[in-house]
Amino acid sequence: MLRALTLSLAAIVALPAAASAFERITDRSTFMETVGGKDLRIALYGLTINVLDSGAITGRAAGWDLTGSWSWENGYFCRDMDWSGYPIEYNCQLVEVNGDRIRFTVDQGAGDDAVLRIR
Repeated sequence: MLRALTLSLAAIVALPAAASAFERITDRSTFMETVGGKDLRIALYGLTINVLDSGAITGRAAGWDLTGSWSWENGYFCRDMDWSGYPIEYNCQLVEVNGDRIRFTVDQGAGDDAVLRIR
């Protein structure tokens, strides 16, 4: 389970995406309108993330604290995180939204993705 959770966190945190239309978020203000003040969750892993306007990331996964920082660069969400002493490397991610689901795809959209619920 630790390996699966680590892989999901690396994608920020992997549920298969539905075939329905996700729409790309291309700017910081739209991103913050979408996630600001809300929990991003994957219940299966006990994962809850908050992306703060200040550039901080807070949350918990599998009972351990998750911290980090983020910025918006050239149309991508770029972040680095720490999961209770386990570093999660810096990565810039494609962000897409579909209703109450948000999808992060690592390596500027070329890698694995993770879909989280917006609550």
